[in-house]
Amino acid sequence: MSQDAHRPRRVAAQPFDYPFELAHTALLIIDMQRDFVEPGGFGESLGNDVSLLQAIVPTVRAVLQAWRDAGAFVVHTREAHAADLSDCPPAKRLRGAPRLRIGDVGPMGRILIAGEPGNAIIPELAPIDGELVIDKPGKGAFYATPLMAELQARGITHLIVMGVTTEVCVQTSMREANDRGLDCLLIEDGTESYFPAFKAATLEMIRAQGAIVGWTAPSAALLQALSDE
Repeated sequence: MSQDAHRPRRVAAQPFDYPFELAHTALLIIDMQRDFVEPGGFGESLGNDVSLLQAIVPTVRAVLQAWRDAGAFVVHTREAHAADLSDCPPAKRLRGAPRLRIGDVGPMGRILIAGEPGNAIIPELAPIDGELVIDKPGKGAFYATPLMAELQARGITHLIVMGVTTEVCVQTSMREANDRGLDCLLIEDGTESYFPAFKAATLEMIRAQGAIVGWTAPSAALLQALSDE
């Protein structure tokens, strides 16, 4: 890690500036999977308009590339279950009335099953060598996964967060991270919900009461912090 990676940086964020060092910060991209983002996947089977999620892909890609260029650590998550559904409780699988349930066969293979085509991260954001991929059976990135141990092994204390959906897996992961002592910044235009009002409310909740869960900022502010000499 270069000396520059230990240089203090600041992002112009809400409710106040977010300080970080590249050496101790990971970019965490939540569940940018075909099952959620593309037509024919689980998200659409629930009756959602997936174009809302597709709209953030250019922003997420731009931030990811800048982060890679800076030589900093990247983590991707996938909501993924075992083929026998042993890690998917009935309370999760049977909730609601979707056209397709977890484990059912859809246009991209079995829904949310590890190794199926639809469970893959979209090609535009595909992980590269050296980036960590976490398969998670729940909404949060830390539940029943090795994520915290992986972060601790690398001295990570801060997370830059993007992905979907804002009010479910993203917010859950940020709250889990907060309880574990990690400082999190959510990129406002790098996250999205099928319900715009839910995204807006989540941003307010996260940064309320002096960043009770974390900070929020537009991608331009992070990119500026990365480019500052």
